[in-house]
Amino acid sequence: MNDTDVSKQIQQMVRFIRQEAEEKANEISVSAEETNPLEYGLIMRNYQEVRSSLENPRMDGGVSGIVFVARGSCSMVDDYEPDTSLAVIYFLHQVLHGSMDLPAIAWKGVLQLFDLSKKEFNIEKLQLVEAEKKKIRQEYERKAKQVEVRKKIEYSMQLNASRIKVLQAQDDLVNFMKDSASKELLRVSSDKKAYKKLLKGLIVQSLLRLKEPSVLLRCRELDVALVESVLEEAKKEYAEKAKVHAPKVTVDKQVYLPPPPTDSESHGPSCSGGVVLASQDGKIVCENTLDARLDVVFRQKLPVVRISFLGFESLNGTAFYFVHFLLLSYCHIDNY
Repeated sequence: MNDTDVSKQIQQMVRFIRQEAEEKANEISVSAEETNPLEYGLIMRNYQEVRSSLENPRMDGGVSGIVFVARGSCSMVDDYEPDTSLAVIYFLHQVLHGSMDLPAIAWKGVLQLFDLSKKEFNIEKLQLVEAEKKKIRQEYERKAKQVEVRKKIEYSMQLNASRIKVLQAQDDLVNFMKDSASKELLRVSSDKKAYKKLLKGLIVQSLLRLKEPSVLLRCRELDVALVESVLEEAKKEYAEKAKVHAPKVTVDKQVYLPPPPTDSESHGPSCSGGVVLASQDGKIVCENTLDARLDVVFRQKLPVVRISFLGFESLNGTAFYFVHFLLLSYCHIDNY
């Protein structure tokens, strides 16, 4: 016989062994309800005999090649389904006790069957291991992404908090500068000669804005004398500039503007100086006080101040800049 015939015969014997094992398994496998207790006891005794035969084999050299594989396979019988376990036990029992006579050339095919089963088991085991590794890697990547997202969120929150602190510090500093400028305004009214000229210009500006024939003028109580001393000159200057008759201006001596701020009442209403003019019906009002004009200048110059206030040598210099700009805006009446 050549190698081809031997191979064909081995394949035929392998198919025969597999078919016969399946037939025996079908004959032996029954459900738990249909199994007779006596038959079940007989099968378990055969099982113990097979294990004992595998532990203490009595066979010739032709069969010794399968003992190692059979012993390893029988040790895994308990892990299989009951029907499969019984089929394997029955097959090994027939082989070991000589009831199934196999040619010597067929033992190689039997060993190949066991090797094939072992390879399939290893392949499936590797697949399961790789699948679990993949799950672990995916879980790790998911958690790593979550950590990265949390880090970005925390960094963004800290960055926003830092920006808010910087903006708050800038706002506090700018407000401090405004307060300093307000305190500088108090020095304006201390110079009576300069303040008298300033009041005249403020009255003329207000009249040019209102352009009413009859107006009501309101000032601080301590400025009434100064206002009355320059009122006629202011009316005449307005008439020349507007080319109209001099308006009727009534100084309100019932309601005055708040007094200048003091250390004891720093949070109450106060006025650093200036005037407020209104029409007789009160519908049109021109607030031309130093505090009101400081607010206007401050809003107009706030972007410039935010950028360049650090360039000043001191905050007092910045406050002087505000007051100086304010006084220039009052003195140049033509700009209004």
